[in-house]
Amino acid sequence: MFEAGLLTMAIIAAPAALPPRDVHSYAEPDKVVVRAVALDLAVDFDKRELAGTAELSLDWKDAGARTLVLDTRDLSIESVEAIDANGAADAARFALGKRDPILGSALTIRLDAPAPHVRVRYRTSPDASGLQWMTPAQTAGKRHPFMFSQSESIHARSWVPLQDTPSVRFTYTAHLAVPKALRAVMSAPNDASHPLDGDFRFAMDKPIPSYLLAIAVGDLAARATGPRSAVYAEPSVVDAAASEFADTEKMIATTEKLYGPYRWDRYDILVLPPSFPFGGMENPCMTFATPTVIVGDKSLVSLVAHELAHSWSGNLVTNASWKHMWLNEGFTTYVENRIVEAVYGKPQADEEFILAADELRKEVDGTPKPDQRLVPDFDGRDPDDAGSDFAYTKGAWLLRTLEASYGRDAFDAYLRGYFDHFAFQSITTETMLAYLDENLIRRNPGHMGLGDVKAWIEEPGIPRGAAVPTSPRFETIAAARAAWLDGTQDAASLDAKSWNTQEWMYFLDGLPKKLSAQQVAALDAAYHLTGAANAEIARRWYLVAIRNAYQPARAAMAAYMTRIGRRYLVVPLYEALAKTPDGRAFARDVYAKAKPGYHPMTRVSIEKALKSK
Repeated sequence: MFEAGLLTMAIIAAPAALPPRDVHSYAEPDKVVVRAVALDLAVDFDKRELAGTAELSLDWKDAGARTLVLDTRDLSIESVEAIDANGAADAARFALGKRDPILGSALTIRLDAPAPHVRVRYRTSPDASGLQWMTPAQTAGKRHPFMFSQSESIHARSWVPLQDTPSVRFTYTAHLAVPKALRAVMSAPNDASHPLDGDFRFAMDKPIPSYLLAIAVGDLAARATGPRSAVYAEPSVVDAAASEFADTEKMIATTEKLYGPYRWDRYDILVLPPSFPFGGMENPCMTFATPTVIVGDKSLVSLVAHELAHSWSGNLVTNASWKHMWLNEGFTTYVENRIVEAVYGKPQADEEFILAADELRKEVDGTPKPDQRLVPDFDGRDPDDAGSDFAYTKGAWLLRTLEASYGRDAFDAYLRGYFDHFAFQSITTETMLAYLDENLIRRNPGHMGLGDVKAWIEEPGIPRGAAVPTSPRFETIAAARAAWLDGTQDAASLDAKSWNTQEWMYFLDGLPKKLSAQQVAALDAAYHLTGAANAEIARRWYLVAIRNAYQPARAAMAAYMTRIGRRYLVVPLYEALAKTPDGRAFARDVYAKAKPGYHPMTRVSIEKALKSK
């Protein structure tokens, strides 16, 4: 095990004053803060568990405090030791609190003196919410098992006892014992040439919040995509992934020109099995990504732009609690669109924003007004529900509006200064607004005022007059769609074979809920949408099929829902199917077969959708 004392090096900036207590954590960082974590864990696929120790380096804010409260969920705590400045260890008293369905259990450690380190020996549960264990049959190669983590929002506590709040940042080291022939990777610099000897060590010397703690173990090959980037994936997937993500270095360099240096050394991408519940997860040094964006034409690599953008907005400057999630996701969605514009051109960037804006408009009617605010009240609620289109798209829309008001040059200078000023800190919306007021609004009078910005944040919905770009290609497609719908143009004569992914998405998104059986069948016959390899197009087509009871799509739809575990792609299909008795029966049958391959987070969402009303 690495010495915990080594972990305190390379704290990049003095930590900001701690924000108010996070309602989604039992931790008491006003009394004591975890500054470093040293993990020594064995990965056991047979038991589906991680077992070992976590040694925490502590910064006592209250000299009179004698308790350390950590977040856990379903961990078996075997022992706790207090370690003094000389390295001597003594048993410490501890108690594991009652399990809360959202927060898990508080681990309260009672000390005789404010020790600089504590060491917790523990085991994870086979059903840990932040880990997915996959059998060989559930992988692409079918030969070796696979395990990966998903710590956001508050799932790190299911595999490490710590202060599981984004308001606390720490460095970490890890020593992992894994089965030989498998590769371990983490959210830290990874060595593609490391021998597969079962013994892996990692060091993240920059302070990160707990939700960015990540681990994966499996049959992984690596391919370089640039001087500081590589793709890791199962051997049968890695070449296609490397080709799809060949522009990674170009994206990194583009973002550096806009917003300052990339501060995380490497930007590697781990392509996970299809059960990964998200499109991507911005773990430092190594984004975890879904294979559903590998379609052969780079049309969905805005996902890489998004996760890379998090290296500035989210990983570098972090929301202090999950109700401020728009500081992570809204800023990142704005930066993502700027990267896409610079690398792939303004037409594609505009198309992607129009699609997102249209999707947000559809969400307004079905979302309670309080949750349409950029800082909703999530007290007593699962923070996994904070990641709505409002945090992403409305947040980015506000920044686009600021850019339009102040001009791109002034806004870029402000945003670069924002990333520099708050680097490696966790902040609230109030802190962001104070910086915005001082460094953009007051320095450039006569533009969008602070009151207007607060109205975007505090009021529900989308402000009247919010500007959206135009797309000549979308206008042409809208005209063709209208002609097809009114019968003046048949499906086969649409110029659809030249459409890119975004244009197909626009066409399908704009269809009315009800079509004739002849229209659905003709569209499918002309373009073979049932069984489409492009997951984004397939998702939209299957929603059309569900709404119109198009039975020929069901077998391919079931295969899609079984193969893919990304929540954004499959949960809407379950929700749509659940609206009719026949659809619900079909969905339940699919789920029974697909459930073993789904991530725990995906299962929760689907079971909620299928619950009888």
